[in-house]
Amino acid sequence: MRTVDDFDFARSQEYALLATLLTRSPDGDLLGRISALRGDASPMGVAHNALAEAARRTNEQAAAREFFALFAGLGKGALLPYASHYLSETLYGRPLARLRETLGDLGLEKAPERAEPEDHAGFLCEIMAGFAGGTIPAPAPLERLFFEEHVSRWMRRFFADLEQANSADFYAAVGGLGRTFIEIEVKAFALPI
Repeated sequence: MRTVDDFDFARSQEYALLATLLTRSPDGDLLGRISALRGDASPMGVAHNALAEAARRTNEQAAAREFFALFAGLGKGALLPYASHYLSETLYGRPLARLRETLGDLGLEKAPERAEPEDHAGFLCEIMAGFAGGTIPAPAPLERLFFEEHVSRWMRRFFADLEQANSADFYAAVGGLGRTFIEIEVKAFALPI
């Protein structure tokens, strides 16, 4: 495992938080920890402050209802957090097949108990957390290639859609945090190594 500096550790934490919030609704403990976030005047600081404020406005039951309406329900406001949907307007499309090939090349596979396909935004954030945190060993060029091929091409749009979803309150702030973070990552990965 490579040495992880403070910057990559912070990136890993952001991705891990997004992965958690996209795969399950937050319980009371997580909402309490999120409500204690303190930001600054930077774009990420502003996004953290907004997320903390949203966490203080909600509770576990309301967040669970919102999560269901956004990601599990079939209603008008439901979002499909999958690369295949955003890149090919299908489910289980070519983007998922390409991702599975990439994951196979990396020796990674989805845990059998996970029902969602691998191109789910939460799963991809989990992979990126592993890259940034060093638990998935990969050289920097491979992390950049994975991000460009499987994350950046669609995830900003997904987070912007989440931010604007009519049924989102707490999750609108999650969308704002995700959009801001992915925009920063796009700029950072565009810098020369």
